[in-house]
Amino acid sequence: MTTWLPIDAPDAPARAAQTIHAGGLVVLPTDTVYGVAANPWKPEAVAALYAAKDRPPAKAIPVLLAGEADAAQVAREVPPLASKLAAAFWPGPLTIALPRLESVPEIVSSLPTIGVRVPDHDGTRAIIRACGGVLAVTSANHSGQPDSLTARQAADALGDRVTLVLDGGHCPGGVPSTVVDVSGGALRIVRPGPLDEAALRAALHDG
Repeated sequence: MTTWLPIDAPDAPARAAQTIHAGGLVVLPTDTVYGVAANPWKPEAVAALYAAKDRPPAKAIPVLLAGEADAAQVAREVPPLASKLAAAFWPGPLTIALPRLESVPEIVSSLPTIGVRVPDHDGTRAIIRACGGVLAVTSANHSGQPDSLTARQAADALGDRVTLVLDGGHCPGGVPSTVVDVSGGALRIVRPGPLDEAALRAALHDG
């Protein structure tokens, strides 16, 4: 049975942490679209995340961070270009591919990089912080289907495979984050999103 809570409920962080540590899945709002979260350190939880979404196993799962410092839990380094982008756009709708630590389970990302983001949503960052600072999170929908902008849409898409739904109303962004990779020393846009190339390049050249 799926439990529903407002994301600003006093016990929401503790309930989310309990669910995540037990290997369950949690639906939560972000500044872009609703996501479904799993414990990145429990491969069986990430496997359940893939199954709930019917997500192709070759597609890596990005992670949401409570703050920029939490990148150290999953990334070997934050290169200078990535640091500039993070300073300009975090918290916000920008996912940055960083060199992955070997300790991150391969089911999260079998690539040499891992996508990380700090969402611009106070309630969601509080949830992530309560869960240890890092969550494996991808859009709360069936793979290839429209993104969920409300908790109800997310719950309808994923059904009883989710243990906890945190309702934060309508997501304000409505578009998944821009994804970039700067591992080659230059900006490469992996997935277009709310931040356009001109804004990204301006941030890199500022100062």
